[in-house]
Amino acid sequence: MTEKKGILMICLGNICRSPIAEAVMIDCIKKQKLMEQFEIDSAAIGPWHVGKKPNQRALDTMRIHNLQYHNKARQIKNDDFNKFDYIFGMDDENIDDLNGMKPKDSKAKVLLLGDFDPEGERIIRDPYYDRDAKGFEKAYIQSVRCCESFLKKLLAGEI
Repeated sequence: MTEKKGILMICLGNICRSPIAEAVMIDCIKKQKLMEQFEIDSAAIGPWHVGKKPNQRALDTMRIHNLQYHNKARQIKNDDFNKFDYIFGMDDENIDDLNGMKPKDSKAKVLLLGDFDPEGERIIRDPYYDRDAKGFEKAYIQSVRCCESFLKKLLAGEI
């Protein structure tokens, strides 16, 4: 890989799944000592939480797993489809929304993160309405499997 690759994680509000997936992807790339080759970010489909920190349960989950996170929620912009090479949705609705927003001739590949799960769980768990943090841990575990698998395939030139 010679040029910097951009990866954008997307979920509905950018306060649960996509921040966790962003932090996990950064961690995976750091472990490979490749951070200078990547730009990683996350964003929301909708504007509801713009400017807010992730849900406290998401932050707690990241902290438990020693993942640093300092970003605030933002909404995806048209420019993102040309800035990033890979835009990952967390569920089928995200993918439908992203494909509907994607400008013609933009460079980004819109992908479902769960399609890289070696265990075949295609949908990253949405824990927003849960009463506890178990769903956040589930989203973290899924994100680890998917991000590791994607990165392995990308570095092997399979993507």
